Amino acid sequence: MSATQLRPGAEAYATAAALLRDGGLVAFPTETVYGLGAHARCAASVSRIFACKGRPADNPLIVHVADAEAAAAVTRRWTPLARVLAAQWWPGPLTLVLDADPRLPAVTTGARPTVGVRVPSHPVGLALLRHAGIPIAAPSANRSGRPSPTTADHVLADLGALIDIVLDGGACTIGVESTVVDARGEAPVILREGAISREQLAIGDHDPRGEVSAAPGTRYRHYAPSCRVEVVAAGDGPRCAVAAAAEGATVALVAHIAAEAPVITVAVVTGAADLARRLYGAMREAESAGADILIVEAVEEVGIGRAVMDRLRRAAAASRSQPS
Repeated sequence: MSATQLRPGAEAYATAAALLRDGGLVAFPTETVYGLGAHARCAASVSRIFACKGRPADNPLIVHVADAEAAAAVTRRWTPLARVLAAQWWPGPLTLVLDADPRLPAVTTGARPTVGVRVPSHPVGLALLRHAGIPIAAPSANRSGRPSPTTADHVLADLGALIDIVLDGGACTIGVESTVVDARGEAPVILREGAISREQLAIGDHDPRGEVSAAPGTRYRHYAPSCRVEVVAAGDGPRCAVAAAAEGATVALVAHIAAEAPVITVAVVTGAADLARRLYGAMREAESAGADILIVEAVEEVGIGRAVMDRLRRAAAASRSQPS
């Protein structure tokens, strides 16, 4: 049986919130991607997330909450830096890593002493959190390794038969995951590039460190469609796509201008932010079109462009490692 798809509204929020409190799984939109939510303090419910996604057990989950007070309640110590970052960026696409409340189940934290927590800004996700009144553990609502979902249809395609409810809030506005920052010390340390850039995170004398430390989940395969992904220089997309098609491949393209047939142009983008919004959907469209190769033009690695290029490199590497 497929998940129930609900449009936002008071009745839908009440239904979804009650189901979460009772141990169910609800997919819901955030400004970044759709999340697959379970009661963060219920080990049995959170375990269902791992089973549905095929997610490695040591890959911790981000806990979503309605406000900073609720965030502090899932941590052991709400640091001065966390207070500053939360005041500046929440609700929004920033995840803060802090020492975890020891009462959180080990399955939620990946058996680690820390927890990632954030307050999303999407009105539907935030309304659900306020109605539920509980912390919700929520990774992206897709099978592990697949492109993240940015519409309810993407969620249903991957997990429709495995979860209970999908709240359909339309397409996500940012399209790449949140920035993850270790906020336990005096200065923020970026663990995963995301929607908020390192330039934006400069706080007085505490600039984020130049090097990005690895978040636990970054070592796993992510963001890969079934076709091969190739990243080419800006402006080279149509030429490279036409050349690949001439050799007999079915080629999909994401670029600043479209290519002539038989190349399948799945997205014409105007810059890094536009590519961020449309990247995962373009990957899924390339799959649906039967493409052997998806060619994507690179963007400059400043601002959100860093996160976009991180996702593209991971997708390209994962697609090369797939069995042919």
